[in-house]
Amino acid sequence: GSAPFLVCATAGTTVLGAFDPLDKIADICEKHGLWLHVDASWGGSALVSRKHCRLLQGIHRADSVAWNPHKMLLAGIQCCALLVKDNSGLLKKCYSAKASYLFQQDKFYDVSYDTGDKSIQCSRRPDAFKFWLMWKALGTTGLEDRVNRALALARYLVEEIKKREGFQLLLEPEYANVCFWYIPPSLRKMEDGPEFWQKLHQ
Repeated sequence: GSAPFLVCATAGTTVLGAFDPLDKIADICEKHGLWLHVDASWGGSALVSRKHCRLLQGIHRADSVAWNPHKMLLAGIQCCALLVKDNSGLLKKCYSAKASYLFQQDKFYDVSYDTGDKSIQCSRRPDAFKFWLMWKALGTTGLEDRVNRALALARYLVEEIKKREGFQLLLEPEYANVCFWYIPPSLRKMEDGPEFWQKLHQ
C-alpha cells in the first residue's frame, strides 16, 4: 500500500562500474511524477570527457545528482557535490538550523552570501572551493585527460587479461572497473559447475 516517490538510479556502480539507462528511467519518472535521483558519485566524472560522456545520457533529466570529484578526478579528499534542479531553496528548507550562535546577522558583509546555513555541511570546509581551485589549475582539458587515461588503462588491462592463461574476464567493462577471476593451476582443467565455483571461491 505504499506509494513510491523517488527512484534512485546509479551511474557507475561500486563493483562493476555499471550505468543505469537514465533516459529510460527518466521516462518512467516523468510519467508517474517521481523524483529522479542519480547516484553518480563514481561515474559522474565521465561528463568531463567528450569521449565517454555518452555513459551519462539523460542525466540532465534528473532532479538531483550526487557526485564525488575526489574519486575519478582525484580532487583532495573529501570533495562531494549534491546538485539539485530545484531552485526554490530546497536545501535551505531542509537543512537550515537557523542557529543564531553560528550564523550571526550583524556582519560587515551581505549575509545572503554566507552559505553556512544553506548547506548540508554547515561549518565544514567548502568542497566546491577545493574543486574550483583544482579545475582552475588543470583546466577542463586536464580533467578530461584524467578520465580518458583511467578508461584507457582499464581497456589495456582487459586486453592483457584476455592474453593470459588462468585469468578469466567477468564481463567487458563499461567504465574503469575491471572484474576478473584468477583461476589457480589446480582448477584450470576442472569442469565448470558447483564444485568448481566452490573451490574457486575458497
